[in-house]
Amino acid sequence: MAANIGFHLHLIEPLGFDLEVKQLRRAGLDYHDLSNVTRHPDYFTFVERVAPNKVYAITTKGNTRYTDVAFKPGDALLFGSETDGLPSEVMNSVVDSDRVLIPMRPNNRSLNLSNSVSILAYEAWRQMGFDGAV
Repeated sequence: MAANIGFHLHLIEPLGFDLEVKQLRRAGLDYHDLSNVTRHPDYFTFVERVAPNKVYAITTKGNTRYTDVAFKPGDALLFGSETDGLPSEVMNSVVDSDRVLIPMRPNNRSLNLSNSVSILAYEAWRQMGFDGAV
């Protein structure tokens, strides 16, 4: 997906998966030459190296619906693990108004990470006029 929409994917350790797993390498092989992926040892190193304009933490504990955010080039969409979300030290570094949620019906399980990333990434890209699309 990152290759299809032209976004840079930043993977922040610790990862919940192994990038060396044979099936994972094979799954990304078709797009490897088109994707832009960087690994960072931790969140604070990511912020220091990348210096995003704004970091939006995507969380079930968010205060702002993703449809109420005006995304801009240079912003970062930050997702935690499916099981644990974002670590508290990372969440505490993001101001309340930049904690973004995907609305859903009460008493339901959260969307999986892949679906959540798709929703937010395409909304951000849409707001930027689908820059680079045909």
